[in-house]
Amino acid sequence: MLVRTSRASGSIVAAMLSRRMAWMVALVATFTMTVSYVDRQTLAVLAPDVTKALGIDNESYGWLQSAFSIAYLIGTPLAGWWLDRVGARRGMVASVFAWSVVAALHALTPGYGVLFALRLALGITEGPGFPGASQTVQKILPPSDRERGFGVLFTGSSIGAMLVPPFATFINHHADWRVAFLTTASAGLVWIPLWIAVTRNKAVRAQFDAAADTVKHPRPSLPAMLSHPVMLRALCAIIAAAPIFGFSQAWGAKYLVKTFSLTQNDVGTYLILPPLLFDAGAILFGHLASRQRRDEGVPARALFAISIVIAMSLALLPQVTTPWQSMVLMGIANAGGGGMYTIATSDLLSRMPPTAVSFAAGLLACAQSLAYVIIFPLIGRAVDQLGNYDGVGITLGLWALPGGLAWLLWRPPLRVTALPRARVAS
Repeated sequence: MLVRTSRASGSIVAAMLSRRMAWMVALVATFTMTVSYVDRQTLAVLAPDVTKALGIDNESYGWLQSAFSIAYLIGTPLAGWWLDRVGARRGMVASVFAWSVVAALHALTPGYGVLFALRLALGITEGPGFPGASQTVQKILPPSDRERGFGVLFTGSSIGAMLVPPFATFINHHADWRVAFLTTASAGLVWIPLWIAVTRNKAVRAQFDAAADTVKHPRPSLPAMLSHPVMLRALCAIIAAAPIFGFSQAWGAKYLVKTFSLTQNDVGTYLILPPLLFDAGAILFGHLASRQRRDEGVPARALFAISIVIAMSLALLPQVTTPWQSMVLMGIANAGGGGMYTIATSDLLSRMPPTAVSFAAGLLACAQSLAYVIIFPLIGRAVDQLGNYDGVGITLGLWALPGGLAWLLWRPPLRVTALPRARVAS
C-alpha cells in the first residue's frame, strides 16, 4: 500500500487501507479488550476462594470491585485525552505492559489492604484500553463498517470474560488461586507482539499517525464535553446498561455458590454463557444497525428499544430454579445490554470531532465505572442483609428502563460542533 508524504505541510496522506487489513487491525484491537477483561475478571471468578482465604465479607468484596471502578473512572478520561495526543498505536503497548505487571502482582497479595491497592492500580493502568481500541475502530474502519466494528469490539471483553472462568478455575483446582492470577496475567505478553506486527504496515501507521486538523476540529475541553447533549445522552444509555452485564461478571461466581451451593471449581462452565450471549447481542445489534444506516449519525432507535426490553429480563431472576436457568437469563439480559452499549457508543463516536474520539470513549468507560462504584457495594450489602440475590436482580433489570428511555427520547444535534477548545499552556 503506497503512502504519500508531504514534507511541506508535514502531513501524511495514506491511500485507503484494504478492508481486509483494516479489519485485521480492528480485531487485534478487540483482543486488547480480551486481555483487559482476563486480568480484571480473574478476581471475580476466584472470589469464593480468595474472599474465604483472606477473610473478606460480601460488602468488602463489593468495595474491592468498586476500587477498580473508581480508579478506572478517573483513569479512562485522562487516558483518552492522552491517547488523542500520542495515538493508540504507541500508547496501548505501554498500557498493556503496565497492567499485566499489576495483574501478576495480585498473586502476592497478603491481605485486603494490599489487594485493594492493587485493584486501584489495575484500574488506572487499564484506563487506555477501551479508549485506544475505540480510537482504532473509528480511525481504521470505513464509516459503513463502524457499527459492526464496535459490535465486534465489545465481544473482546466478553471473550475475556468467557475464557477466565474455565481457565482460572482449572489452574485453581490444580494449583491455587495465586498461581491462577500469575498465569492469567501473562495474556498481555501474547498481545504486545501481535499489535506491533499488525501496526508495522506503512499504510496502517500513516492512518494512525496522520495529524488531525486541530484548527478545523479543535480539541474540546472536559466541561464542554460533559455538558454537551450528545455526551449526556450517551452517558444515560451506558449507566442504564452497565449494571446488567456488570452483575454477571463481578457477582456471577458468588451468586452461583450462594444460591445453588456450587463449589468454586464448579462455576467455570456456567459463567461462559452470559458473556457469550453478550457477544451475540453486540454483534447482532451492531450488524443490524450498520445495515439500517442511511445517513451518518442517525441512530437505530427501534433496535435500541428492543435491546432495552431484552436487558430488562434480568428482573425475572427470582423465578429461576437451576444454575443453567439463571445463566441463560443473565445471558439474555446481557445480549440486550450489549445491544444498548454498541448502538449508543457507535452513535456517540460518529458525532465526535476526530480529535476527541478517545476522550469521548474514555468518558463512556468512566460512566460504566461510576455505575459499578455505586452498585457493587450496594449489591454486597443487600446480599448480606437479605441472604439472597432476588431483590438485586429485580432492581437491576428495572434500572435499564429510565436511562434507556432518555436515550430514545432525546434528540441531540447530528454532529458535535463548536465545542469550546481546551486551553493549552504556552
